[in-house]
Amino acid sequence: MTNRVLDTIMERAEEIRASGPANEALGRLDDQAAKALRESGAIRLLQPAAHGGLEAHPREFAETVMGVAALDGSTGWVAGIVGVHPWEMAYADPKVREEVWGRDPDTWIASPYAPMGVARPVDGGYVFNGRWQFSSGTDHCDWIFLGGMLGDAAGDVAQPPSSLHLILPRSDYEIVEDSWDVAGLKGTGSKDVIVRDAFVPAYRTIPFSKVIDGSQAREAGHANPSYLMPFSCVFPLGITSAVIGIAEGALHHHLAYQRGRVQITGTRIKDDPYVLYAISEAAEEIKASRTALLDNASRMYDRVAAGEEIGFADRAAGRRTQVRAAWRAVHAMNEIVVRSGGNAMRADNPIQRFWRDAHVGLAHAIHVPGAVYHVSTLTDLDIEPPLGPMRSMI
Repeated sequence: MTNRVLDTIMERAEEIRASGPANEALGRLDDQAAKALRESGAIRLLQPAAHGGLEAHPREFAETVMGVAALDGSTGWVAGIVGVHPWEMAYADPKVREEVWGRDPDTWIASPYAPMGVARPVDGGYVFNGRWQFSSGTDHCDWIFLGGMLGDAAGDVAQPPSSLHLILPRSDYEIVEDSWDVAGLKGTGSKDVIVRDAFVPAYRTIPFSKVIDGSQAREAGHANPSYLMPFSCVFPLGITSAVIGIAEGALHHHLAYQRGRVQITGTRIKDDPYVLYAISEAAEEIKASRTALLDNASRMYDRVAAGEEIGFADRAAGRRTQVRAAWRAVHAMNEIVVRSGGNAMRADNPIQRFWRDAHVGLAHAIHVPGAVYHVSTLTDLDIEPPLGPMRSMI
């Protein structure tokens, strides 16, 4: 299957690769990097065709994110994070979709989904307040998905707790400058955002419970199986694809650097069997991570296309595959970076930037293994996992 978007990205590979230092210095994607990403169509891969999107297979989306991230980690991260938002917007209220894409199908949508705000019910919608961290690519976005807890009349969190995804235009939130000072993925511009007493109409909200159980997608009536896949498969796909792509980028730069390198002992790398062994093993581990993640998404797609419902146990197993793929790729990358020599850590050597980017990407909440491994093993033992936070991202 031809991936025309990825082909376009590869035609501009040197441009995107060269943008890495500038992105990092700015603390966001520079305008040229964002323009290259926008013009490639990468952010429209999961967008509905009715709104100028490509309705691509999720595998194609993941392969594209990996390809971009292998050129520059921050650009790939934004491609994965911002690129997955059209997938959820596809089953939002049609009125919202028209507001977002009616004039410009290349409009980008930011997030985060973490329920760090409170939505107080009022006539026709909600009054919304909160502060969120980690809004990747937000400088280049005109709308945003934000997670919020349903509030009561006093503005406190209602009981029992219930969360929403709320959709706001750029005029309704503030981006906090200088709030993204980090060790890696500096160019993603994952800044804080603040909402103060914004009115959000009810039609611009989606109950998170209906997102996670798939009922919102089914009610939207899309025929494309991509939109019926579990949120817990598609949302992490963009993030983990970026991490694997970053590991592939580190491997690329490592190989280029090692080709003519001579160690302090006088031994050329090409003559050191121990280093060559480590490189080969790492390359296979990174490739295995890629294969596992893509296969997981493809199998989910095929089952949905066949009319199957993906149950909780299968979603948990899929999350386990996704989490492990990220950790395997970063571990393999570490094995080669520590064999790159001290000069690989100099600021002008891209190896160290990919290394930092991968570790910050691995720190995303979607890659925390504890609860995912716990729950997936319980389901393998035919034991029903307890209700609560452990199940919340599955």
